[in-house]
Amino acid sequence: MEIKSLYELFLQHPVVTTDSRDCPEGSLFFALKGESFDGNRFAAAALEKGCAYAVVDDAAVVIPQDERYILVDNVLTTLQCLAREHRRALDLPIIGITGTNGKTTTKELIATVLSRKYNTLFTQGNFNNDIGVPKTLLRLTPDHEMAVVEMGASHPGDIKTLVEIVEPNYGLITNVGMAHLQGFGSFEGVKRTKGELYDFLRKNDDSVVFLNADNEHLVEMAQGLDVVPYSSKGNYGNVVCGEVVECNPLLKMRWRLPALVGEENPWHEVQTQLIGAYNIDNVMAAVTVGLYFGVDEDEISAALEAYKPSNNRSQLTVTERNRLIVDAYNANPTSMRAAIENFSLIPAEKKLLILGDMGELGAESAQAHQDIVSLLEKEKFTDVWLVGQEFGKISCNYRKFTDAEEVKQTIGREQPQDYLILIKGSNFMHLAQLQESL
Repeated sequence: MEIKSLYELFLQHPVVTTDSRDCPEGSLFFALKGESFDGNRFAAAALEKGCAYAVVDDAAVVIPQDERYILVDNVLTTLQCLAREHRRALDLPIIGITGTNGKTTTKELIATVLSRKYNTLFTQGNFNNDIGVPKTLLRLTPDHEMAVVEMGASHPGDIKTLVEIVEPNYGLITNVGMAHLQGFGSFEGVKRTKGELYDFLRKNDDSVVFLNADNEHLVEMAQGLDVVPYSSKGNYGNVVCGEVVECNPLLKMRWRLPALVGEENPWHEVQTQLIGAYNIDNVMAAVTVGLYFGVDEDEISAALEAYKPSNNRSQLTVTERNRLIVDAYNANPTSMRAAIENFSLIPAEKKLLILGDMGELGAESAQAHQDIVSLLEKEKFTDVWLVGQEFGKISCNYRKFTDAEEVKQTIGREQPQDYLILIKGSNFMHLAQLQESL
């Protein structure tokens, strides 16, 4: 079936599912395949449960004469092409966001600000891969006025694939750092892959990049593009600027418009619900995007103050016994260093760090974990619990644990109390579950 014909069916049945356990009446089922599953096997069940059509790429599952089966060469490619067709049909402004750290928080902050003026669709959770991105686009309706789409990557070419589906008009790379080195091969590989967003935007004369002018890597990568710059260093000039007021532990910051000749614009002070001074870059990205699209200045500040993080990203949790800074959804050398340095600046009588392994670092893993331990020693932290095999190989005086379960057992025995605790590690370490014990 041609994409245009499939798109006509989608307009009649504008709900897409890839899960045969979740089949809304009249929806389209896309039979995706993975390493351990084959959605083609569940096409019949999806139709029985209420799906109007099943898109499959295995002719063996098609029941002859049943027009509800749509046979294609590749279900995933078809899903992606359908999403692009829908995006082109609605033709609304789309901001594409990628980066090593902070892209999910930045996406949510930008969407929060834009929603003060526009009906804005944005990526839910972490649906930022080759399946999640098209599913996000297919949630667009004629009522939406803008979209903010997050794009993740772990291998070269990943962003190129996604931008060719999304076709963004605007772009923002939060930063480039040491992450997924097992897939990218090197830091230069990270830059090239994240830069695929800029490469796409260069093909469109009307495209705009929101650029962190403090990041020399991004400034270099954005050469030749139409940029809207911002700074988080308090610099005052021809850029939107901001600076940290305090972080104890919640970030309070202030921002103001670019200077005009002979004038000085007032500061807008914002008390966020974000942990970490490093979030100033994410906040300034949202300020800059909001201003560009005409959101009222006071509305921007109000939106930023109202935003509350979730999904174990820069969250402050107060329990009966301790205060927890939970940043356990992801970890790489760049974000781990930033979290530790920020934690060192927060005043507290008793501090404890529970840090888990950082994944997908390949040949750089041993040195990266050693560097983190060296930083902990430099900052003179004494109460540190290191969790996982990689940290376990490092020679140091800190306590070591095999996994989160062993940590929970220790917490149960020792019952730490009156601590400010940083919990950070890659998601596969499952450190977020420690909250219930602390």
